[in-house]
Amino acid sequence: MAKQTVAEQYVDILVRAGVRRLYGVVGDSLNPVVDAVRRNAAIDWIQVRHEETAAFAAGAEAQLTGSLAACAGSCGPGHVHLINGLYDAHRSMAPVIALASHIPSSEIGTSYFQETHPERLFQECSHYCELISHPQQMPRVLQTAVQHAIGRSGVSVVALPGDIAARPAPERAEEHALVTSRPTVRPGDAEIDRLARMVNEAERVTLFCGRGCAGAHEEVMAFAELLKAPVGHALRGKEWIQYDNPYDVGMSGLLGYGAAYEATHECDLLILLGTDFPYGAFLPADVRTVQVDVRAEHLGRRSKLDLAVWGDVRETLSCLTPKVRPKTDRRFLDRMLKKHADALEGVVKAYTRRVDKHIPIHPEFVASVLDEEAAEDAIFTVDTGMCNVWAARYLSPNGRRRVIGSFTHGSMANALPQAIGAQFMDRRRQVISMSGDGGFTMLMGDFLTLVQYDLPVKVILFNNSALGMVELEMLVSGLPAHGTGYHNPDFAQIARAAGVYGERVEKPKRLRSALRAALQHKGPALLDIVTDPNALSIPPKIKAEMVTGFALSAGKMVLDGGVGKMVQMARSNLRNVPRP
Repeated sequence: MAKQTVAEQYVDILVRAGVRRLYGVVGDSLNPVVDAVRRNAAIDWIQVRHEETAAFAAGAEAQLTGSLAACAGSCGPGHVHLINGLYDAHRSMAPVIALASHIPSSEIGTSYFQETHPERLFQECSHYCELISHPQQMPRVLQTAVQHAIGRSGVSVVALPGDIAARPAPERAEEHALVTSRPTVRPGDAEIDRLARMVNEAERVTLFCGRGCAGAHEEVMAFAELLKAPVGHALRGKEWIQYDNPYDVGMSGLLGYGAAYEATHECDLLILLGTDFPYGAFLPADVRTVQVDVRAEHLGRRSKLDLAVWGDVRETLSCLTPKVRPKTDRRFLDRMLKKHADALEGVVKAYTRRVDKHIPIHPEFVASVLDEEAAEDAIFTVDTGMCNVWAARYLSPNGRRRVIGSFTHGSMANALPQAIGAQFMDRRRQVISMSGDGGFTMLMGDFLTLVQYDLPVKVILFNNSALGMVELEMLVSGLPAHGTGYHNPDFAQIARAAGVYGERVEKPKRLRSALRAALQHKGPALLDIVTDPNALSIPPKIKAEMVTGFALSAGKMVLDGGVGKMVQMARSNLRNVPRP
């Protein structure tokens, strides 16, 4: 029996760690690994058109499943292309292992053709990054990489020269049991007791929730009821905390709406639950603040804390709630609920007048109808820029839908490749890419990946022939828009030429039927919707530093705009407020 090669051993360990797909583009230094995948029935090689897509797709799969995903790039330019998607996965806390194939080991350090130094290149976007320069390092290096990616929720990179990959694996290699899931983290008793005292002493408590509240919806709602506390959220917390929430006061941040800002500033105790909310300008400086997070390095890096609690949100609340005395005074909660409803009523009118007749089509109208027509368990992938605005304000979470984007890295062109990873995870589930024309065209080559694998992704293209968010940044900085316009083709014709269902929509009266037809189509589909580039309303007092690069430093207002079904939720919650 032939001895196992290093490449075969590499692939076997990925399979043992739960990896079922390896996204990448083939290349000579990768050939031994690709061939090992070909001969292993437990894992598939997913051939994309650009390595950046491979990294984004793996990151999306890891975000949606919580399990390890993998991508690969050949030596030099191949693995360099991975870096942007790996940055996004790492900052999104997605467990991804990347194979950076390398030049022949004997040539390293000689400025050889396509030479890079991947063990240096990927340091900043990984928890672990090492070069395998001898077969004896396997399988320990790869096993260590797997444990780092899963244990620390991020990226690990293994650089592997092609000639090493083709060599025989060491005999009697030490393979150990792999950890493939994270434990829960419980705070210490002293922290729980101190937090309980702070909560019991406070009169007005506000909860501000982020992505770390995933799986803790029931505990957060019970805690809010106990304290009569308003509940706000960051963008990444929206899908986990907004639905079935009678204490909802909206979202804070640049894309915020409602009364979340007021609720966080007018309380006397603010509890940050599972959020690494980066925009200090929207957080109070003079309110007692507690942060609960499973990542100790997140504690206190965004705002001054009176108490830092290291633990899972669900586990922390389970320990804390029995120690907290119920509050009976609803006045603060009711006042915030009314502010929230009033704020939403005030802004929604701008996008409910004649939207069914406005040409070019209001993008808000598109997002609103898409929200109504999409499946109850749909996965939305959202391009950075104006698509973030429409998703934040119009997609209605329900506990089953998922919404992912490049929310922490802020990369363009993420939606289509993330949709690829999401659809490979489950071909039967509806996956919708909310793409801007700028982001879509940047990695448009991988639209052909949908065709090649017959992935039933639905690309809803918001086509305003401009980089809308960049134009907004220029506008509020007092600069004329320059270099932001596109001369676009008819993308529906391009889709049809590729053998895919494609339709172009220019009139709002055709929108709903076109969306319905695209979403019901059995295979991949593209809907090219011509939208109004001037759709976003800008409040007169907005400051440039609130928008530019999303790096907030002094702003305390939010962009005006519609809010979709959230106004109905606010009205419903307001009915529970006692009348004098």
